[in-house]
Amino acid sequence: MPLASSLRGAKGTVLRVALLAACGAGLAGCDALDSINPFGPEKYKPEVIARVPADKMYSEGLAKLEDRDFEAATKKFENLDKEYAYSDWSRKAVLMTAYSNYESARYEDAISASKRYLQRHPGSKDAAYAQYLLAMSHYKQIPDVTRDQERSERALVALQELVQKYPTSEYAVDAKAKIQITRDQLAGKEMAVGRYYLERRNFPAAINRFRDVVSKYQTTRHAEEALERLVEAYMALGIVAEAQTAAAVLAHNFPDSPWYKDAYALLQSGGLEPREEKSSWISKAFRGIIGLETRTAEAQ
Repeated sequence: MPLASSLRGAKGTVLRVALLAACGAGLAGCDALDSINPFGPEKYKPEVIARVPADKMYSEGLAKLEDRDFEAATKKFENLDKEYAYSDWSRKAVLMTAYSNYESARYEDAISASKRYLQRHPGSKDAAYAQYLLAMSHYKQIPDVTRDQERSERALVALQELVQKYPTSEYAVDAKAKIQITRDQLAGKEMAVGRYYLERRNFPAAINRFRDVVSKYQTTRHAEEALERLVEAYMALGIVAEAQTAAAVLAHNFPDSPWYKDAYALLQSGGLEPREEKSSWISKAFRGIIGLETRTAEAQ
């Protein structure tokens, strides 16, 4: 055999041995690492989680509602909304999220979910109910008259929007009743502040509060007292014509009211009688509400 061929054969054998040695060293290194790892060799096993059907998730949420487990129900409906976004199941889930939050007195969350529903599905058959949940979530947070009435104002806006947008819905009648209660609450707050100023003889500030009641809340139970208080404040300031007009309007609209008896007695003590000035803001305010009531009755 030629020398060159022998050398090439020898080199090839050495190369193969070196490669095998390298591979062996590598495997030995891997085995050494595996022996250090207390969890053994790492093996990847993909986990496949079966998707829960939408109807089953919805039924599970309803079951939680029946058990009055509102927190669990909310989670079920929120997960349904995420899993089946933009589907009809998502639409139902958002509405039920609002409802479950409302039932658990989580009113801010109920408001958020109701708004989300109305933004996504304004023309839905359940939009009126979503608006009702929104309004009632504000309504349930109305404080007493000694506190700030921002909640009352929000409730009033939401209730009025319900009546305006969905006048024939099954929720409109209840909304109208609660509008009156809310307006009475707002008027009560104005009266409380007006009395405070009147007792401290800050007559202009008191008049501003009673004026709000007469201008905005004439159909509430506070209108009679507001007119009598205006008689008091205007008489104290010497603005006789307005005092007489307030008493005259009070007599015309609430002739049997004890507040009218007080107003009449106060005017008589100054040698005056009730007399309406048609140009007075008080007269215009009540003519406006009477005209509105007439037009409403005719339309119905």
